[in-house]
Amino acid sequence: MASSEAYDVVIVGAGHGGAAAAAALRQRGFAGSVALIGDEPDLPYERPPLSKDYLLGERAFERMLIRPAAFWAERAITLRLGERVERVDAVARRLDLGGRSIGYGSLIWATGGAPRRLSCSGHDLAGVHMVRTRADVDRLIGELPRVDTVAIVGGGYIGLEAAAVLRTCGKQVTLVEQQDRLLARVAGTTLSHFYAKAHRARGVTLRLGAEVACIEERDGASAGVRLADGAMLTAQMVIVGIGIVPAVAPLRDAGAAGDNGVTVDAYCRTSLPHVYAIGDCAAHINRFADGALIRLESVQNATDQATIVARHLTGAPEPYDAVPWFWSHQYDLKLQTVGLAIGHDEEIVRGDPATGRFSVIYRRTGRVIALDCVNAARDFVKGRALVLAGATTDADTLRDPSVAL
Repeated sequence: MASSEAYDVVIVGAGHGGAAAAAALRQRGFAGSVALIGDEPDLPYERPPLSKDYLLGERAFERMLIRPAAFWAERAITLRLGERVERVDAVARRLDLGGRSIGYGSLIWATGGAPRRLSCSGHDLAGVHMVRTRADVDRLIGELPRVDTVAIVGGGYIGLEAAAVLRTCGKQVTLVEQQDRLLARVAGTTLSHFYAKAHRARGVTLRLGAEVACIEERDGASAGVRLADGAMLTAQMVIVGIGIVPAVAPLRDAGAAGDNGVTVDAYCRTSLPHVYAIGDCAAHINRFADGALIRLESVQNATDQATIVARHLTGAPEPYDAVPWFWSHQYDLKLQTVGLAIGHDEEIVRGDPATGRFSVIYRRTGRVIALDCVNAARDFVKGRALVLAGATTDADTLRDPSVAL
């Protein structure tokens, strides 16, 4: 596996985090050689539209590119697309790309994760889909014209966004969630009940507190979902959205510390020398999670951590301390979230959910730790300051929509 090819910085993963890291290095004046390796054949592109505009056919792929092709060439960033890193030699500072070797001065690991698959029988049948890459969604789109009924497994944002798009397309949709409410991992009961009502009102059948026993097969393809209670949900297509598994095996095999992804410090450094990790695969101590070690699956986190690494590599280190924020579009409902509701002990509802315009303010021991804002952009913008400050504003003031946050 002899090779003299080497770069000052190699970035593995050409999603939001990897692309942002490469761009930030050049923006900060980094003059060394930079290579960006991605296992997909496409130029770096935005992933959030995959389950929304792109699936609905309202956004062409070209409009999802993070940067045009010329951007990378003009900045002397070498793109290695359609290639996968199989092994990391952290001592020799070399990567094995299936028989070819590339050396690095510093390595930035930005691979995100792979969709978590069901473990039951039938999980790999034709007609069972994930929503993670352009290729995933292209396969799904190709089958849709022949499909009338869809079962979605997973009541998180991916599942709900897919349900909204498919109902808009006129498909019959049943969504199965193992927990007793939607969004149980990331939101409080007010938001869960609001979205359950919104989806039911638009024709989605919800099966909450339901466990999948298997995917039934007919003629070599999926025919529906069998639940643990014996119920059969007939469906011509099954979409699975139950989270991701961090794509960190080569780093872990090389000795990087971490149980849930790889663990990084405040400068996104792993336990391996000259190796950083950013984005969905990087577990870090986050003060907005009350100091817990967490992974954040968001564009904001990936791009902000990319900047932290670029600063560190260009001699201007700054610890990561960004306020987490997220968004989701379903039907005519635009959800914007700031902060993390982890461990909240109080929900304050600001406005009336029945109007489709309201916010939920989460507090822990009297401090504001997060907001979920539905069609309430002003609350989202102003709420950021409350989260940053850990504000202890009284509940009645927060609840009153006539008083600016």
